[in-house]
Amino acid sequence: MSVIVDELERARRRTLDLLAPFDDDFLTAQHSPLMSPLAWDLAHIGNYEDLWLVRALGGDGVGPQHDDLYDAFRHPRADRPSLPLLSPSQARAYVAEVRDRALTLLESEAVRPDDPRLLDDGFVYGMVVQHEHQHDETMLATLQLSAAVIDVGRGPATVARDQMVFVAGGDIAVGTSTEPWAYDNERPAHTMELRSYWMDAAPVTNSEYSRFVDAGGYDDERLWHPDGWTWRHREHATAPLFWHDDGSLLRFGHRVARDPDEPVQHVCWYEADAFARWAGKRLPTETEWEHAAPLHAGEVWEWTSSTFAGWPGFESFPYREYSEVFFGPDYRVLRGGSWATQAPAIRPTFRNWDYPIRRQIFSGFRCAKDTD
Repeated sequence: MSVIVDELERARRRTLDLLAPFDDDFLTAQHSPLMSPLAWDLAHIGNYEDLWLVRALGGDGVGPQHDDLYDAFRHPRADRPSLPLLSPSQARAYVAEVRDRALTLLESEAVRPDDPRLLDDGFVYGMVVQHEHQHDETMLATLQLSAAVIDVGRGPATVARDQMVFVAGGDIAVGTSTEPWAYDNERPAHTMELRSYWMDAAPVTNSEYSRFVDAGGYDDERLWHPDGWTWRHREHATAPLFWHDDGSLLRFGHRVARDPDEPVQHVCWYEADAFARWAGKRLPTETEWEHAAPLHAGEVWEWTSSTFAGWPGFESFPYREYSEVFFGPDYRVLRGGSWATQAPAIRPTFRNWDYPIRRQIFSGFRCAKDTD
């Protein structure tokens, strides 16, 4: 139980510390139509915890009246500033009261779960911890888009980019049935046959991506997925988001020199796919990525060629809206975790997903190549 409490508290400290430097006007503003007001994220974190660590475990909920406002499926992000949201101070009080009730229920051992599986290996607590950390990373992306001048500590670490690694195929294990906090889309463990392949030892760096840009990669239609070529012209994209022609980039309000050995980040799937074609390679499938997971990872989310779907034997749990409603060709899978991702949400089987046009996220990629 102490581990659960520690993880809940660590996530909450991170959330509150992240928002502490900003006044109410900043927290209630929408800094991009792609993102929610930060005050919405904060109250949504509380509402999610109220749903799953209080009400779903038999406790008296704090704010059922807030369920509609903070349901991510009922209100698109672009519409959220017009909702009667809690003020930042009200949101802080709300999340604090929810946490008090959740901890009281946990410590009293009086939980009466709607579904006994919620308590298997502390799953529901891990789900809530990961949810908060994931929203903190989303809020970091909002802060990057806002150009607010803040110090977030380290960015992506530099990587060595001197080789591809041969990865032997065969019958390989994919997914998990034993990781206690794994989401439904990571389950169940199963075996797949995989051909041998080559994989970049680390994500593509700024210097490598600069060569693609300088070689006219954004102007060569042959390199681009047809939908990506349309996107590139609609967005007037000529380089990754936040890049400047003078070799600098904007990072949380600071204009800094691009480190040539950092992984490139803030690229969308279409850009990653075009680079891979230019380099005579391809994006790895997510199965290839997972099989090669012992390679260097964790600095940027890495795009794969895979669309998002359930593994064989998938079962939605504890609610369809976490994974199942996103299955289909509209979303591409990312793997690995970024410098902004916390440890509870980093593991070889973790699956992230987003639209192929998204690049405000801390996304990069590595390439693969067939052996023949």
